[in-house]
Amino acid sequence: MLRGVLADYKVLLRSVPAPTVTLFVVSVIVMNLMANKELINTPYLALDCGFALSWVSFLCMDMICKRFGARASIEISLLALGANLAVCALLALLCMTPGMWGAYYDTASTQVNDALNATIGGTWYVVLGSSCAMLCSSVVNSLLNQAIGALTKKDTFGAFALRSYVSTGLAQFVDNLVFALMVSHVFFGWSMVQVLACSLTGAVAELLCEVLLSPVGYKVVRGWERENVGAAYLRRQKESVQR
Repeated sequence: MLRGVLADYKVLLRSVPAPTVTLFVVSVIVMNLMANKELINTPYLALDCGFALSWVSFLCMDMICKRFGARASIEISLLALGANLAVCALLALLCMTPGMWGAYYDTASTQVNDALNATIGGTWYVVLGSSCAMLCSSVVNSLLNQAIGALTKKDTFGAFALRSYVSTGLAQFVDNLVFALMVSHVFFGWSMVQVLACSLTGAVAELLCEVLLSPVGYKVVRGWERENVGAAYLRRQKESVQR
């Protein structure tokens, strides 16, 4: 059983174009790092700088789901999540070293150095919350995207947009909600009104960013289909279903 799963994973990683996987993984890592800096903070809208990249990972998920299916999208999401956790662990260890950041030599302030260590090194509950949020949202996005695609049964940009916008909108809300409940509500004292309002408004803002570049994502996926990219993985999945 496990051997078969690993074999499928290997075929999948060889099938999904490397630029898409790389963009996905990098966006997740940078998104979580930039989440330490707030962008907008009002009673009903809270966005951090990770917002600038969060939509990229969801667009990558939608592209992968369109060509390879929900399972593939979730598995690539797990790869990105694992890479992010590895980077977080490495940064946390490096921030424990006694050396100084470059900013220290500009300011001669140990407080600046300590603040950078605390920010780059991360906080355990923020890492835990963001990881759980990403896991939940990737499952929701992928399964809902595939379900809507099965209902439309069309291969037009309109159909791609429908499945992408609906799944991304709901999944972004889930992502924001899980993080807000686990982190903002418990550790930052957010009320439930703030949790729900910011989760919803944040999801809308993030969805609008994906809307702008979804035509590019659709063209890329159509190129995959014309060039029969990932044929080995799709054939393997079809054979496993027939068995």
